[in-house]
Amino acid sequence: MRIERAGHRSLARLSVMAALLGLGATAAIAAGTGQPEPWQIAMQNPVTDLARGAHRFHTWLVWIITAISLFVLALLVAIIVKFNEQANPSPSRTTHNTMLEVAWTIVPVLILVAIAIPSFRLLRAQLIIPKADVVLKAVGHAWYWEYEYPADQGGFKFDSNMLETKDLKPGQPKLLAVDNEVVVPVGKVVRVQTTAADVLHSWAVPSFGFKLDAIPGRLNEMWFQAQREGIYYGQCSELCGNGHPYMPIAVRVVSEDAYRAWLDEAKKKYARLGGDTKLAAAEAR
Repeated sequence: MRIERAGHRSLARLSVMAALLGLGATAAIAAGTGQPEPWQIAMQNPVTDLARGAHRFHTWLVWIITAISLFVLALLVAIIVKFNEQANPSPSRTTHNTMLEVAWTIVPVLILVAIAIPSFRLLRAQLIIPKADVVLKAVGHAWYWEYEYPADQGGFKFDSNMLETKDLKPGQPKLLAVDNEVVVPVGKVVRVQTTAADVLHSWAVPSFGFKLDAIPGRLNEMWFQAQREGIYYGQCSELCGNGHPYMPIAVRVVSEDAYRAWLDEAKKKYARLGGDTKLAAAEAR
């Protein structure tokens, strides 16, 4: 009876573990949009064409890697089975095979071509920036982000700092929520320019498929076009110092009407702050 009860308990434990693993796998497959999810192993859901292109390219690479791995495994198994000492007591003295050498030169080249074509296509889409509806400048500081909107968008700038745990509101993620979010309109082309005031930083938002280095003395630029409203989080992706994990990115994508209303409010809010946060247009003069 004790053995039977122990067996039932073990079976129950295994069932619970299997259920937990199943839930974990389900959550991992259902990746988050805008922020990471518990147990997630896949990339965040894309909300831009560039991010979808990056996901398709990633899937293509996984299939290629899988095929190569299975082929190499099959070769190893064949060698172990057919060419071990017992199965093949008299080894061949062949040292060259022209067809084989041609094949193992040409096949890797073809694989690289199959990788390069979609890679260059995606890179071209990222680097050729269409006419922008909104221009946003992100300046990395140790350790926070500063954002500037040009004169045609209001001509203001503001700092964005991570919220401390005690200041978080319900639903705001720890280590990702900020005091001042970037706001952009849905469905519009946003040109993002990055630079840094001190050390190397990197502006990255996974759901946008966006990652761009911020380098002191240099202005880099890229673009995105968010196709779904919501708030999307990212982080500095360059190891920039001991405050590196505390400079998150929060981009709120809203409707055009909501964006115009936010611009009107932001021009008054950030113009009143004074000090380090002045109107970008006034600073330029």
